[in-house]
Parts: sequence; C-alpha cells; structure tokens
Amino acid sequence: MRNVVLCAALAAALVITSRPAYSQVGKPVTIVDANLVTEADLAKLPHMNAALAKAVVAKRPFKTVKDLDAALSSLKKEERTELYAKLFVPINLNTATDEEILLIPGVGTRMLREFKEYRPYTALAQFHREIGKYVDNTELARLEQYVFVPVKK
Repeated sequence: MRNVVLCAALAAALVITSRPAYSQVGKPVTIVDANLVTEADLAKLPHMNAALAKAVVAKRPFKTVKDLDAALSSLKKEERTELYAKLFVPINLNTATDEEILLIPGVGTRMLREFKEYRPYTALAQFHREIGKYVDNTELARLEQYVFVPVKK
C-alpha cells in the first residue's frame, strides 16, 4: 500500500512539473487526467482492460496528449476518440499543435481555427469569452476540461 501511495505522489509531482508552475487548468467534469488516474480506474474506461491499463501506467508521465495517443496505438482511432471523452492529458492552449487540438473529441477544423485565432491566451477567462462566441455554456465547460493556460507571474 505504501508503494502505491508513493507511486501516486511521484506521478502527481511529475505531472505538475510537466505544466508551468503557474497555470489555469480547466475543471474536470467528465474526464480524468491520464497521468493521475489509478490503474484500476483506467481499466474500467471504454476500450480499456487490465493489461492495457498496466501498459499505459508504465509509460507515464505523458508530457503531451500525443504521447498518450502513441501509448494507446493498439486501439482503433474511433476507440481512442471515444476513450478521450473520459481520459486525456490537458493541452497548452498557446503551444498545442493542430494534431493535439484535433484529438479533443468533437473538435474539427473550424474549432481548431478558432482555438488558434485567439493565441496567445492569457487566462481561461479569455478562452471562455472567445470560444463562448461559437458554443453554448455546456460545450464550453466540456472543452475547458481539455486545456490549460500558462500564467506568467
């Protein structure tokens, strides 16, 4: 049990160091961070099983969602898309690649363009204001879970 707690603490520390020390992270409502979810909970997610969950945990920490996507390459693209409605690695709104943004379920080329148009983001409030022009509050809250904005101190 002590080793499990130690591993979880180490994983959390690694995740924190992969994002800027000062950042605004969207509130998770329907998704969990792939770097923080337990192996047991990971195995319960769509298209996951105990063996794949163990393999994914062994590859943590994921610096980007592309790293997670590579770790899940044994799943079909449609299966990964469905899984990303429950599991993700938050992306930096200012530096995320087109490919990373398009991994967010339901984001297509139009929304990709809108995400990028308002760079650099200085706060999540700016994301809300700008992206809120195109989607309702429910969709905005869903999208917010997938992103973070580094904040300069």
